[in-house]
Formats: sequence, structure tokens, C-alpha cells
Amino acid sequence: MKNSPKPPKTYETFVRRYPKLSEAWEKISEAGREGPLDSRNSRLIKLSIAIGAMREGAVHSSVRKALAAGIGVEEIEQVVALAASTLGMPSTVAVFTWIHDEIDKNPAVTSSPHPPLRK
Repeated sequence: MKNSPKPPKTYETFVRRYPKLSEAWEKISEAGREGPLDSRNSRLIKLSIAIGAMREGAVHSSVRKALAAGIGVEEIEQVVALAASTLGMPSTVAVFTWIHDEIDKNPAVTSSPHPPLRK
């Protein structure tokens, strides 16, 4: 995928150790890309699924990929806000910190509407 960020070293180590799982994962990913949704909406939906499933690693990955695809911070934050009524406040705040783990350290994000969560 164009503009994809480099995967974490742990992922690279895992796929070297389990190449067949890597191949199977790519097939699943290919199947998910078939259909009428454009890549921008697909990326936001994948982020939504990761948030709803409370998968911290998947949220981090989805945010990195969304930012690399040119999706803005306000759009990412709206996905979190939309999830709030389903997740509840404690989980939503946790997810908000996960997305800002990536937003706040991303040098490509030049204009965030909010200051970093942590210094």
C-alpha cells in the first residue's frame, strides 16, 4: 500500500518467523479491499473496528496508517467521539490516549487542533 508507514520491528520479526501466517494475512487483507469502499473510508472503518474491539495495537497501527494516508487528526478524533456512546467514558479516554500516542509523536502532523497529551 502506498504511503504505508514501516511496520514495527516486532511485526517484521514475527512475519520472518511465520511466513505462512504473513501470506495468509495478506490474502485476508486483499479480500477486504475488494468492494466499493474507497481507501480513505476503509481506513476509517478499520480504525473504528479496532476501537470497538479495544485492540490497542490495532488502534496504534490504524492511526499510523491513517496519518500516512493523509487523514487528518480531527477526522481520527471524530471516530473516537462517535465511539463514545458505545464504549463508555473510561474506554473512550483510553482510546483517545492510544490515538495520541501516535499523533503526538508523528512529525508529519504539523497542525493539531489540540496540544499534545504528554510532554
